[in-house]
This record gives sequence, C-alpha cells and structure tokens, in this order.
Amino acid sequence: MMLKPKRLCPGDKVAIVSLSCGMLGEAPFLHKYHLAKERLERDCGLRVVAMPNALKGIDYLYQHPEARAQDLMDAFRDPEIRAVFNAIGGDDTIRLLPYIDFDVLKNNPKIFTGFSDTTTNHFMMHKAGLASYYGGAIMNNWAEYGAINEYTADAFDKTLFHPQERWTIPASGFCSYETDKVWWDEANINRTIPRFPNTGYEILQGHGKASGPLLGGCIDVFEMLFGTPLWPDPEEWRGKLLLLETSEDDIGPDWLTWLLRGLQAQGVLHAINGIVVGRPAFADKLEPYKEVYRQVVGFEAGRPDLPILYNVNVGHAYPIGLFPLGLEYEIDCDAKTLTLLEPAAK
Repeated sequence: MMLKPKRLCPGDKVAIVSLSCGMLGEAPFLHKYHLAKERLERDCGLRVVAMPNALKGIDYLYQHPEARAQDLMDAFRDPEIRAVFNAIGGDDTIRLLPYIDFDVLKNNPKIFTGFSDTTTNHFMMHKAGLASYYGGAIMNNWAEYGAINEYTADAFDKTLFHPQERWTIPASGFCSYETDKVWWDEANINRTIPRFPNTGYEILQGHGKASGPLLGGCIDVFEMLFGTPLWPDPEEWRGKLLLLETSEDDIGPDWLTWLLRGLQAQGVLHAINGIVVGRPAFADKLEPYKEVYRQVVGFEAGRPDLPILYNVNVGHAYPIGLFPLGLEYEIDCDAKTLTLLEPAAK
C-alpha cells in the first residue's frame, strides 16, 4: 500500500524545485515562473515559494546536482510545505540519486508532480513507498500560455484539489503535437496552442478488464534507471499497470522496439497486468508505434492477451492529464475506458 499525501486546500504552501534542467531561472524563461506563481496564488489560493536553488540557472544546476537534491530534501522536510512541483524535465535527474534520503520522503508524504526526466524522481517516490503524480510541470502546464487548457485544469482539480472516489479519466476531445508548439518567449505569452480533433483511446490488444497500481513514465528515461536501486525487480512489477510515454526526442520505432525488448528480457512484460501508452509527441509515430507494441508484446513476448490502452493524454501528449502513480486503475478493453479506482489524495 502506497502512502497517499493530503489534497491541496487554499492557504497551503507549495514549493517549486528544478531537479533536472535549470532553464526556469534563465532570463528568457523567468516569466514562466512568475506566470505559474501568479496562477497558483490567485486562482488556487496557494502560497508559492521557490526553493533556494530552483532559479539558479542551467550552468549552476548542471554543475551541482547535490544542490538540486538538497532543494527536494528540504522541501520534503519542511512541515509547512504540502506539495512540490518540479519545473521541467531534462536529461540528468539520475545524478541526484547519491544525495536522496528515502526515509525523508517516506516520513513526510506530500504531493510531488512532474514528467519526462522527472520519471526518475517518481521512481524515487515509489522506492520510498509514496504515491506521486505524473504530469503537472511548472513550465509546461502551470505556465501554459494563454491559459491552462480545460482538460489539464480539470485533471488538476480532480486529483490535487477535489479527489474523486472513482474517476473514469476521459480522453481529450482535442490534441496537438510537438510540431504545433508555441515557442517559449515572453512575446508569445498570450498565444494559445493550436488544437486538432483527437481520435480518443484505442485498444491495441486484449479483452475484458485489467487492473493494478500504475507505475512507469517516460520510456526514454528507463535506460538510465536499469540496474540502479530505483528500478523495480520483476516481482515488484507483478500485477502492475505499466505506464509508457515517449518524449520530444522523437525516438524511432527501432529504438522503442529495443527498449520494450529490454523490459521483456527482465520479465517485466510477463509480470504486469496491462499497459497504458501515451499518445506520441509526433503525429507520424502514431501508427508505427502501434505495430511495435503488437510485435514485441503480442508476438515476441507471447502476450497477445495483455491489454494495451493507447493514445492516452499523458506526458508529452498535449493536452495532458495528471496521473497518480502507485494507485489502483482499471483498463476496460470493451468500453475503452481508464478508471482511477480510488481517490488520488486523502
């Protein structure tokens, strides 16, 4: 049973950290910090603090992973702080591992959000026995230009502020891709991301219902986790639903194939109850990725029965939801639904 933090309420103090790339503190992007802070305080009634190293910029935070980890540890130690929001992903969060005190995380459960390279931090939370929330990065989501889109705003509300007893998570009616992004520049602060019709959830294989705690993240990051104390052994994967999504690095079908084969070789694909797959960040990968999953999971791993829910609004798939990790979900293949079976927070 994973430890579940308390929901957010007006007046709660929340902290912003930069655990990977330090771009939030760079002059061209600092407006993103102020935009997110204003929304969290004005619209949500929260009290926002940036941890001491969060705005020190790219070079300093690259050179000092221990400073990034110190911010995380101090935020969790502080009894007044109720939630910790990561700024953005990057590519070297794994360098924080030597400086993490898992007892601090376990003994001070609180909301933690982020995605992409923040996958590593989510596996830290899992190792500490703490539920965490995949999504909700400061620069990508809380500081979305124009306004936080209604799909993401509803997910924030139903997970962090007003958790539902049971929530069937809808597919968004609209989407866009990495090629449609609005570049981060203060001159674009009122521009909105273009929207296109979304095809909704798809079932690539499997029938009936599958349930289990959700665990996973950005598959691009998994290679850095393999063989470390953060990576669960096959028995820890037993009965789980595996969450997989791909980043803006636009990995090719071959690379996805190799990563999935690595999971198969470890026994992960035989231990899990199902797979939840995020919509690719690039439209031209929608169909090729489907074939990879059917080939590796259905044929090579010999699991054509394993339910695979595809085209989910998670991670790099705009607009994204917020997915509590470590909590119980259900895939209904016949109804093409994904349901969180318990409240996301206390």
